[in-house]
Amino acid sequence: MVMSMSNGLSNSLKPSRPLAPGIWAPVPTFFLQGSEELDLATFKRHVLYLAKAGMGILLCGSMGEAHHLEDSERVLLIKTARQALDAAGFRDAPIIAGTGVGSTRKTIELTRQAAEAGADYAIVIASGYYAGALDYPALKNFFVEVAEASPIPIMIYNYPGAAGGIELDSDIIESIAIESSNICGVKLTCGNVGKLVRIAAATAVPSFDKLYPRKNKDAPFLVLGGFADFILPSAFARAHGAIAGLGNVAPLSFAAITDPTLLPEAQRLQDIVAAGDRTIALVGIAGTKFLLEKLHGYGGAPRRPMQRLTKEREEALWKHKNVQALVELEKSLEREAMVKMPSSIALNTNGADRASREVSAFA
Repeated sequence: MVMSMSNGLSNSLKPSRPLAPGIWAPVPTFFLQGSEELDLATFKRHVLYLAKAGMGILLCGSMGEAHHLEDSERVLLIKTARQALDAAGFRDAPIIAGTGVGSTRKTIELTRQAAEAGADYAIVIASGYYAGALDYPALKNFFVEVAEASPIPIMIYNYPGAAGGIELDSDIIESIAIESSNICGVKLTCGNVGKLVRIAAATAVPSFDKLYPRKNKDAPFLVLGGFADFILPSAFARAHGAIAGLGNVAPLSFAAITDPTLLPEAQRLQDIVAAGDRTIALVGIAGTKFLLEKLHGYGGAPRRPMQRLTKEREEALWKHKNVQALVELEKSLEREAMVKMPSSIALNTNGADRASREVSAFA
């Protein structure tokens, strides 16, 4: 049984940088030790590592410590990623950029700046500082007004933990999608599978596109999970993939779930990925950066006031059975990829120069 992540979408058009179903990695932002200035060399290295492994690229999100970035830094990161992707031959790889901030006005301004810098799509989180003052109409108006004023399609980002506890239910998400044709999907970092099922049932069907066609033909409405632990069940519910931090650490393992040959193999992979995802999620950005440092030689510390993990916690994370199982799975998939490569193509063990290859994340 082949698992496809193209639920409800037509492949009849060939857009330049389509918003495709599959797996997207929210890219960390790297900082120079001491000064905490942007480490653009490491950032470019990691963006290309992800692109070569088949990951979609999302910048300036929660994993990217967007809340601790200046607007000018967000713009610089987008420009740097676009230039690096183009120079490496990934000219058709789209960029999603996080642009949700406090006010509607500021979010629109930042979204326009992101588009000018090279972002193809924006992902916007609810304005959480005055969460108690935002009722259903206010929240709906926020997303609709941003989308209508944006030069690029907007994805809804539902993450209560980073939005003052605001929980967008399936009704309001569907209502926003109907109201604005420039809304191109939703990322559900609430982890609510039932909500995902309801939204997909309403939007990932041919009738939705006929009744409510999107403004941009390149940007169908995608329903994406925010964690790696329910990729397999969400595919059966018509979802289109996920945006999850685990894609930074184990991109091949993550992508492999989307297109296994047999259901039992998909279940085996999902079991390993789900356990690893949970373990790594508990240690957040600092844990992800530590694992990148351990695996690829770069990572560093988050921007203060966030801190690195203690040495004891780092050692415990690395030795954790779930992490080791995930690391071994990733290595096995790398070995398989090397066998399939022409002998003239080398695979650098640090992952920075991994040869480009087709991964089924965007099937």
